Amino acid sequence: MIARALTAVALSVLVLSACPRSLPTIPVRIAGEEFRIEVARSEEQKTRGLMHRSTLGERGGMIFVYEADEHLSFWMKNTTLPLTLAFLSSEGEILQIEELKPLSLKPVSSSRAARYALELPAGTLRRLGVVPGDRVVLPADFP
Repeated sequence: MIARALTAVALSVLVLSACPRSLPTIPVRIAGEEFRIEVARSEEQKTRGLMHRSTLGERGGMIFVYEADEHLSFWMKNTTLPLTLAFLSSEGEILQIEELKPLSLKPVSSSRAARYALELPAGTLRRLGVVPGDRVVLPADFP
């Protein structure tokens, strides 16, 4: 009986750990359009990123928050969704835009130090006509 209960608890833990953890979201404006973006602050959240996701809403995405400006590097390990990656300054200025291929292990690095990295569905910034130098409007109280 105890063995059966322990097995049930272990299976529950495994199932729950495989479920995506919900992250806080913020509203972000890009080229006049509003997006609802998940915020990854902790190292665990940033490491996991959008891995193992099968969908990402047209107006969804994820912003990776760093304490200070630094050169950032990303890859697409275990990420099956094609993405657009924008490196941002602390003021939300787009410093660099990259298109990321699903499951690629090739690192994509910022050419300049950046405070944030923003991942959106592939082609989003191109569709909006956004280029480096444009701004992403973050909430006023966003770090």
